[in-house]
Amino acid sequence: METDLAQKIKNIIFDYGNVIFEIDFLRTQNAFSKLGISNVEEFFAHKGHNQIFNDLETAAISPAQFRDAIRTATGNLDLTDGQINDAWNSLLIGVPSKHVHDTLLRAKERYRTFLLSNTNEIHYNWITDHLKNKYEMTGNESLFERVYYSQQMFLRKPDIAIFERVLQENGLKPEETLFIDDSPQHLEGARKAGLRTLLMDRHPSQLHTFLSDHGLL
Repeated sequence: METDLAQKIKNIIFDYGNVIFEIDFLRTQNAFSKLGISNVEEFFAHKGHNQIFNDLETAAISPAQFRDAIRTATGNLDLTDGQINDAWNSLLIGVPSKHVHDTLLRAKERYRTFLLSNTNEIHYNWITDHLKNKYEMTGNESLFERVYYSQQMFLRKPDIAIFERVLQENGLKPEETLFIDDSPQHLEGARKAGLRTLLMDRHPSQLHTFLSDHGLL
């Protein structure tokens, strides 16, 4: 049964991490701790982190500069690129099943759908390999009308400008557009841009149930 929200929505913008693709911040916290970062809960967490992560996600610094910053933070200049990449990528688990992609294709039939993700070159490469190896996909482009990644936009959520750009480039009315994310601070940025929002509070494997429970599928 359609909800009042569903009746007003023509467009849906999906976040990626922990909406579609499972991630676990604790895994990277543990990995960074093992590399030698002592204040890891302040250094990297779901609700806040060191500026170097924002800079990497907006391509303000390169992966090489990011790795140098990690070496400085750990006090261990002998860490290899591979050790740092493995620690950084450890939070990436994957898309739980093909059913999640099938759900996105169903949503695409009913709405104009978009992907908006804070990510970075190192994670993007890992995710691309994951999609190719597990699902024989070359990327997420087939699942949405258009995909947006922060490191390609030089902007990141919750900056209002990133939402306004997606709206403007696609001729979307904010009051007809729903943004779904697992981070409350990102939803706040979307609301300031005039979008409707939903907090994803389920495991990504439950995306279909989540959308159905809100009358969207």
